[in-house]
Amino acid sequence: MSDPSKPLVIVVACALIDADQRVLIAQRPEGKAMAGLWEFPGGKVEPGETPEEAVVRELREELSIETKTACLAPLTFASHAYDDFHLLMPLFVCRRYWGTPVAVEHKALKWVRPGKLRDYPMPEADVPLIAHLTDLL
Repeated sequence: MSDPSKPLVIVVACALIDADQRVLIAQRPEGKAMAGLWEFPGGKVEPGETPEEAVVRELREELSIETKTACLAPLTFASHAYDDFHLLMPLFVCRRYWGTPVAVEHKALKWVRPGKLRDYPMPEADVPLIAHLTDLL
């Protein structure tokens, strides 16, 4: 049985894929939890928002790019217990977007081949998602 005092936090993540089958990862900025680690772009689902709507909003806010919910395909999800909360994180794949990603809220961005994703330190919840992306691409 899980700890009832731990809140369940729903956070969306997106594997943005370019024409060369590379995946975009973003480095968490200094001053934030898990600073310096690499992650798939995304964030918390706001009240009244669907996970797909959250991905579209987060990509706009974090990367200054546009996409539509119809351009998102659910791939898998992560369920991970951190010390003070339990994270549920659906991962969507997006191959169609408009604009060039810019690191608005992150320290850096990097396009990475799926087989090289494990070379970048990631939050524990993101690591199991790599195998699904490697199988897809």
